[in-house]
Amino acid sequence: METASNDEIIRRMLREHRRIAVVGLSANPDRPSFEVAEYMQARGYEIVPVNPNCARVLGEKSYSSLEEVPGEIGIVDVFRRAENTPEIARAAAKVGAKVLWLQLGVVSEEAARIARAGGMEVAMDRCIKIEHERLFGN
Repeated sequence: METASNDEIIRRMLREHRRIAVVGLSANPDRPSFEVAEYMQARGYEIVPVNPNCARVLGEKSYSSLEEVPGEIGIVDVFRRAENTPEIARAAAKVGAKVLWLQLGVVSEEAARIARAGGMEVAMDRCIKIEHERLFGN
């Protein structure tokens, strides 16, 4: 599977996968991760915060790791530095996530390789909120 660059692939990913585990989701409303997750939640996506430093974010229980999240995960949206993403990709593959989404400014070919080897599609260096707005409107 290739890294998502085609609009139709991204559109399909966002249509098919309505449950998003947001790794590094901050409870601080001034942080980009909060703004992005709040936007997606307001558009009907189920947001699953993954941050060991928060008990709840956006009204949802926060988990310390992807392995602790119950149920199926469609998209793992990553708000962490690139050097942390290979480990996150391994965890995402382990739990059977369908998409590894590395936010704008986060690039890791190693994480992308790990994710693809684990059967996931990859979006890299893209903001899920910007892509949703662009492809589906506000």
